[in-house]
Amino acid sequence: MGKCKVWTKQHISVLEQLECQGRYTSKREYVALTLEEHTDLVLEAYDWLVRNSPGAAFRPADAEYPVWVSYRQDAAMLPQQDTVLLELTMDEALITPIHVSKWGTILNFSYIPADANDARRHSKLLAEYGVSDAKAYLSRFYPEIREEIVDSWDRLFDDSVHLGSELRYGTIWEVRREWVSHVTR
Repeated sequence: MGKCKVWTKQHISVLEQLECQGRYTSKREYVALTLEEHTDLVLEAYDWLVRNSPGAAFRPADAEYPVWVSYRQDAAMLPQQDTVLLELTMDEALITPIHVSKWGTILNFSYIPADANDARRHSKLLAEYGVSDAKAYLSRFYPEIREEIVDSWDRLFDDSVHLGSELRYGTIWEVRREWVSHVTR
């Protein structure tokens, strides 16, 4: 693997930290600031991602959460007030690809089926209990279904499992000043 370009939208303070300290890692408090009232729920999914990411070997001790990057500039979120779009040129091996549809499924506390038959089986199970994935996940009354849902999330990193579009983002554990090849304010 060689070098590649990726883009990440960040608060202006990230650029300031890169200029002063030479690197940036994401902290729980930074993620919480952007999520507001949804923090506790979304961080459950993020905590799972941190524990299960195959890129964990590249995680510095001070990185609490990954930094999201886009493989395409036009797919990166447009800068807003107090944000910048950082173009990074970096070693592709440091990026963990994340399938967007599968990640959305995890954020909805839902099951990622292995295939169409597995999807039908899981839907039948939910119908028998009269429950949705999210309700089963968030309730203490369906521990077996919750466990099945969480176990299915490992398929986030399985390229043989297809779900929706094939669009991917990536995660990295830090941003280094020397990787910044362009800044859009």
